[in-house]
Amino acid sequence: MCFDSCLIKARLLEWLKSLHKDIIIKITSKNVIRSLFSVLHTTSRDMENTHLQPDLSEQNGSNYDREKELIAFDETKAGVKGLVDAGIQKLPSFFVVPENEVSSIASPKLSPTYVQIPFIDLKDIDEDTDRHKEIVEQIRNASETWGFFQVVNHGISKEVMEGMIEGVRRFHEQPTEVKMEYYSRSQRKKVKYNSNFDLHKAKVANWRDTLYCYMPYGDEPDPEELPEVCREMSVKYSEHARGLAVTILQLLSEALGLEPNHLIDIDCDKGLNIVSHYYPACPEPNRTLGATPHKDPFFITILMQDHIGGLQVFHQNQWIDVRPLPGSFVVNIGDLLQLISNDKFKSAVHRVLASHIGPRISVACFFKSHLSSSDRLYGPLKELLSDENPPLYRESGVMDYLIKYNTKGLDGGTTTLNHFRL
Repeated sequence: MCFDSCLIKARLLEWLKSLHKDIIIKITSKNVIRSLFSVLHTTSRDMENTHLQPDLSEQNGSNYDREKELIAFDETKAGVKGLVDAGIQKLPSFFVVPENEVSSIASPKLSPTYVQIPFIDLKDIDEDTDRHKEIVEQIRNASETWGFFQVVNHGISKEVMEGMIEGVRRFHEQPTEVKMEYYSRSQRKKVKYNSNFDLHKAKVANWRDTLYCYMPYGDEPDPEELPEVCREMSVKYSEHARGLAVTILQLLSEALGLEPNHLIDIDCDKGLNIVSHYYPACPEPNRTLGATPHKDPFFITILMQDHIGGLQVFHQNQWIDVRPLPGSFVVNIGDLLQLISNDKFKSAVHRVLASHIGPRISVACFFKSHLSSSDRLYGPLKELLSDENPPLYRESGVMDYLIKYNTKGLDGGTTTLNHFRL
């Protein structure tokens, strides 16, 4: 364990030194991270006083080896939090959004206070027939016009929600030498942690670290595979999230004019991926993003976010804040539901801003069919088609769709759906 810890810190030190190559950093092997923080703090102050800045022109020019820098960052297995813990004051260049896109990152004018995503109260949904019909209509309107809505009175307790947020915090705030056991980019691992799933594909890296737990129905990982600090809560939360997904999918089925269990019967809830993001405070939040604009490739996403905020949805040519509402979940339509609804429901572009305040924590539950059901093809539902409403997409397996999506990473909101459009 000591060797691993020293190796991690040495790699982090070597990489950070490469970002400040005009400055000689002298540091002892004892308590490297603490010393490194002190040196970088002094370095930053000296640079301000002498107007010395890292040579970003060289980093962005012909001498800059971006892939080498990405590999060095990845090999530390410390993630974005490792940079923050080391006291870094300047963003590594691979996190920096291009200058022509900077102006679109953060502006209060882009999110008027009077514009909010639809809010849906699920209270009495099973007890009042008229209320049930009203909720179905609200979900239909939200799914057709926004692709996003918030729900309250969903049946998941405050204790379960707060417990999961705290469990995610405990995992990400463990020492790196403990977390590194889970650090991986293997697609075969059900439980893993890394920073940026598309690190080597995306044009710009995002300011976040992530814990992934793939928990398909009937094929969940052994509880011992889950991190001990959030094991019990992850299992409990997955059960509650799956129950809420069934309710939402039943309402979406009705909103499409189908029987309540239609989307359940075609396995839209069977594959659950719990993705727990940790967004540390950022020293230069106006130069990067927590998540690049993108659409989700699944059927639905059920998101729990803490109180900090930063999630935005692109609606009617402007970015709208999805303000945290205590006790609520955010639900958004994914590409696969847009595909099978034949464009009746819309998958919306969204992003997450970086912030001086942090960490921000969110837990996204992505629902798709179980990937073992590789022979099932999804196309526009026949019940929705007619001569006036012909199919707009060709059929696709979930695995084929995700492979196509993952080859490009988060790329600014262009949709993989176009690849399958007839």
